[in-house]
Amino acid sequence: MEERQAHLATSRAPMHSVANENEGSRGEMANDWWKGAVVYQIYPRSFLDTNGDGIGDLAGIERKLDHIAGLGADAVWLSPIYPTPNRDFGYDISDYVGIAPEMGTLDSFDRLLAATHERGLKLILDQVLSHTSDQHPWFLESQLSKDNAKSDWYVWAEAREDGTVPNNWMSAFGGPAWSWHPLRRQYYFHKFLKQQPKLNFHKPEVVAACMDVLRFWLDRGVDGFRLDVANSYVHDPQLADNPPVPREERSFLDWAHAPRLQQHIHDANTPENEWAMREVRKVMDEYEGRFAFGEFSERPEMLGAYTGPKHLHSAYTFAFIEDFTFAPAVFRDYYEGLLKDLPDLTPCVTFSNHDVVRPVTRWGGGQGDDALAKLALTLLVSLKGTVLMYQGEELGLPEVDLDRQDIHDPVGDLYFPWAKGRDGCRTPIPWEAKKAQAGFSSAAPWLPIPDYHRARAVDVQAADEASVLAHARAVVALRHAHPALGHGDISFLDTEGSVLAFTREEGGEKILCVFNLGKEGARYPLPDDMSVVEAGEIFSFAGAAFSDGAVALPPRGAWLGRVE
Repeated sequence: MEERQAHLATSRAPMHSVANENEGSRGEMANDWWKGAVVYQIYPRSFLDTNGDGIGDLAGIERKLDHIAGLGADAVWLSPIYPTPNRDFGYDISDYVGIAPEMGTLDSFDRLLAATHERGLKLILDQVLSHTSDQHPWFLESQLSKDNAKSDWYVWAEAREDGTVPNNWMSAFGGPAWSWHPLRRQYYFHKFLKQQPKLNFHKPEVVAACMDVLRFWLDRGVDGFRLDVANSYVHDPQLADNPPVPREERSFLDWAHAPRLQQHIHDANTPENEWAMREVRKVMDEYEGRFAFGEFSERPEMLGAYTGPKHLHSAYTFAFIEDFTFAPAVFRDYYEGLLKDLPDLTPCVTFSNHDVVRPVTRWGGGQGDDALAKLALTLLVSLKGTVLMYQGEELGLPEVDLDRQDIHDPVGDLYFPWAKGRDGCRTPIPWEAKKAQAGFSSAAPWLPIPDYHRARAVDVQAADEASVLAHARAVVALRHAHPALGHGDISFLDTEGSVLAFTREEGGEKILCVFNLGKEGARYPLPDDMSVVEAGEIFSFAGAAFSDGAVALPPRGAWLGRVE
């Protein structure tokens, strides 16, 4: 511990310098490895358990790296692996520069990092710099008094005259975003659980400490970071009330969750948050070929202020992962609406992660729909951006419908049965269908594995050329084989009904991508100024085919081909 803390106190000078401009385009390409890459997200608690405690660990990830490399992924992103009381299962960090004992040690992390690099994969870590656990040493000191060395490292405020909270800010999990602390006789701000106090980015020492956390892991050799709730680093120091969302603009999701009824412009998404992204980028630029992307769950229109040459390299919003319609307009509107003024941005695109209902279920596949899973994977790797693929997506895993006794997530604990929280997308990966615990662990896993996941176990699918896993490998390989799919521009075409069509173009190659997102057959006639080149088809799915100037699309079908 002392060695790690000493590193944080002395690591201002970078160990690596930025690439020399004279290295030319080769060096630029190496530094831009993330553009168009496929990043595989691992939720470590649920990947593979090797020590028999029912919780996944770093050794388990190392053991299954060949599965990820065989998928064709370029990088691995790990959800938090740091010490934590697990109030929010890793997103409440009590030590930024350690490893959770149930996951392993720093030595086992170093072995995992080396094994990842040996396979040509990059390793990205989750970083949660907006808040800590209430068990973090910084908060334990800050809570002691109003005049200790870290008294203002968190956001403290006086109660109103009647003892009520300082303003109307709401926690993302419901209720006021303030909790009373009897020792300081003040409220402290927490955008999430009360056990996740908010760091004060108006304090230079806090920013410096957080930037040194990044340096600690960069010096160790990691290739980048995913920044949790990157829109919420900097709050309004005047603690102004958030205004309401106008009633006529409230969606079904807004009405279902009270915090969404206010515009989060003072507790997060402030103009000053742009400055915080600059501070992160400065650290990243001290090292060669590193990548930082952010999660922006609110106010996606701020994306342009948070990304770019002096800000984060990339980011993702919730445009796709909150969608339940699977309508063509969702995808077209994202690029032609949100990103229309950001032509130089390579966005991160994702249909799934550890916080949302799995896409197969969300888009109508219930407890399993392999055709839908294959179609979604094909669309995902065809879109412009850096692909984020969540563990189990390559297997077509559906959401797990959990019983009350199996719920661990605080969201599910609060709102069950009306909302079951996020555990349903966090269940363990089924590796071997006929083994105890589906090969995940020798003990009862922390979350159950249902039979409909066992039926989609890795060993079952690896032996089946028609499986979702085989399809996932094929479409990732397709993306890598065609620069237009990995790096090309995207242009959407006018369609009707359930058909989505766009072109990807790069280096003289132009690929038409046509998808039928519906359950009925459809036909897409090519525009008059477009023709398919000879032997133009490069990929078709579910029997889709081109003939007589049109693409015939079966239900859930897709066709990709070269055009001019």
